[in-house]
Parts: sequence; structure tokens; C-alpha cells
Amino acid sequence: MKIVDVRTTLLTGPSTHDPFLREARKLRSAAFVEVITTDGLIGVGETYAGYACPEVIPSIVDFFRPILVGQTVDDIPALWRRMYRCGNSWCRVGLGTAVLSGIEAALWDLKGKRAGLPVHALLGGAKHDRLPCYATGGPANYPKENLGRKIDHYFSLGFRGIKVAVGSFARDGGWYTPESEAEAVDFEADKLRFMRERAGKDAWIMLDAHMDNKEGAIWSLETCVAVARALEPFDLFFFEELRPYTDPWGYAELCRRTSIPIAGGEFLTATYEWRVFSEQDCFDIGQPDASFTGGLGEFLAVAGMLGARGRQVATHAWGAGASLMQNVHAGFAAANTCMLEVPPDYGPLHSELIDGGLILRDGFILPPERPGLGIRLTDDIRRRFPFRPGSGEFISVPGKILNDDLLP
Repeated sequence: MKIVDVRTTLLTGPSTHDPFLREARKLRSAAFVEVITTDGLIGVGETYAGYACPEVIPSIVDFFRPILVGQTVDDIPALWRRMYRCGNSWCRVGLGTAVLSGIEAALWDLKGKRAGLPVHALLGGAKHDRLPCYATGGPANYPKENLGRKIDHYFSLGFRGIKVAVGSFARDGGWYTPESEAEAVDFEADKLRFMRERAGKDAWIMLDAHMDNKEGAIWSLETCVAVARALEPFDLFFFEELRPYTDPWGYAELCRRTSIPIAGGEFLTATYEWRVFSEQDCFDIGQPDASFTGGLGEFLAVAGMLGARGRQVATHAWGAGASLMQNVHAGFAAANTCMLEVPPDYGPLHSELIDGGLILRDGFILPPERPGLGIRLTDDIRRRFPFRPGSGEFISVPGKILNDDLLP
């Protein structure tokens, strides 16, 4: 079985079926890589970069295509090293490495289908019988009655954990982020008190500051410390992305100054970049994304690097269905995985690709059993969700404003 072609499929579909997330964003884009072989088997992977800048993905995949055509999937790490080396001048970190994530995943999917085994079995086997997961809920929908209904909705779907962002989002008022230290401390403590009472003492609750991916004010380190300390009584599972990724020193300082586990890393790529953060103990819980960090192999290398320093990993998974499954397989293959991120009540670019292959039971995900990644990308899916240029996610700035209603 040899590779005869590598192609990219861009799609745009509903962001989610979740009524609370849909208040903030109606659409999502996705970029899938397909590796086609002489015997008709097709491996499918996804790069999370397709959620942000889908238009640029096909040209990068085409750059790497000649390295794969004519090859087999017998030694996927060797193929990855060839591609990484070929793009050495521009993809040691960043977008090139993120696109390699989708290509590498397609190779693993292909190899798993050929062997009749789930990908985690090819990566050394599942290290867990089950893994806890949480509903990644995006904004804290306000007023509080809405936030309460959001918690109830997710728990009715079988989740026992929830993550929301700092600040709030109201349908009529838009985004709000407290800026001063006193304002932030009061607002977030009041919110977490409400969430803990509504969700119960045994629920897993997480908070995401989005300080590397937000519009508006970025908290100072002292504000981050003050907010974290104010939230210590509410037993957070972790507090995510409190600093920009240009500030590993601030992350390390924050870990030393609060008892709440500090999480981050979703936008870091390759072990080269992760090493800077790992060696400074920037995260109590690292969040590599197997569809962005560089692939499932790089995910496991990052997990091993963090594990050697007594740290854990919690998957990041905000791409479409293939991205989610890549992270589930990688999470089960890493011994120090403590939590999986799962989009709740997800839309067709999740559900139709996964097609029932992800099992959530009593707040836990079970190891996938289907060969490969357990996903399918059909002609019908391609036809019903054609790509809409400009549907990628980005931070609005003067001159470039994200607005689903203005898309062609």
C-alpha cells in the first residue's frame, strides 16, 4: 500500500448545536487532510489551524505532498521528520507545524485502518480505562439565570465538568471583561460561588481567562494572582491561559503564587517551543493539542516532557470532529493525562465525522475502539457544508471585524 495523493478539504458548518455557545458564534470552518493510497484506503486528519486561517492550509499541504507520494505508512515518525526538516526555515514552530498535525494524523488514521486497530493502540496502547472530561462551554452566559441553565444543560448530556470564560457574555450586551483588580476579583468570585452552588461540590469546574486570545484588556500579573487567590476556596480543577504565551516568566510566577492548578499551552507548537515553558515549570497542567502542536507524536513528546517534571496534561480540542478524536487518542496514550476537553452538544462537523464513535458515560470518555481515528469524511458531508471564505475565527481589530452575518 503506497500513498498516491494528499489533498485538503475545507468546510464550513454550524458552530454547534449548543444554544449557549451559539449566542457568541454561529459558524465554524475546518481543514481536513486526506492521504489516498493505491488500494483505496484513505486516511483523514485535521489541523486546528483550519479553524483560524483555513484559506492558507491547502498551499502548505501541497508543499509537503511530494515527500509523501510513493511512500508507505510503515514509519510515520520518519515521514514527519522529513517534512519538518524540509520546512526547517519556516515551520520549526507555528503554522507549518500546526499543518503537519493534520497530515500526520491522516497517516496514523490510515495505518490504524490498515491494521484494524485504534490509533491509541499504535501509540503504545491506552494508559487509562476511562478519562474524565468536561464540557467546554465558551462564554459565561449572563445574566446568571442563563449561566445556571447552561450548567444544567451540559450536565443533562452526561457531563460532570464545565469550563467557562472569565467575564461574561449577554445576548443584548455582548462581551464584558472586568479590567481593574478589584472589579475582576469581585466579579469572578461571585460567579464561581454561583457555579459551585449550582453544579455541586463534586463537579469539576474550570475557568479560562483567554489572555492570549481575547479582545480588550489583558490582566496584569498582579491581577491574575489576586483573582486566582480569590478563587482558591471554590476548588477549581484548573485556571487556564491567564497570561499571553509571550510571557513564560509570568506563568511560572503565577504557578508559584496560587494553589489553583495553572493550565495553558493550546497555542504552543512543537517540542522546541514547549521546552521553553516546561523547563520553567510554567504550567501545572499543560494543554497540548494533537491537531495543532505538531501531531500525535509531538503531543506524546510534550506529555513526556511535562510528566518528567511531575506535571499533567489536559487535552485542548476546539477543532472539528477529527481534531477532537486526535486528541482523545493522544490523551489515552499519554500516562499523565488528567482531563479531556469535549465540545458539548456539538454540531454536524463533529457529529457526522465521529458518527457515534465517541462514548461519554457518567462524565468519563471511554477508549475509542474503531480502527484508525474512528472518523469518516463522506462526499455527502463535503456537499452539504461547502467552505465559505472568511469563516475562520480571529480576534477582531480595526479594519478586520469577525461577523458571521457579513460572510458571503
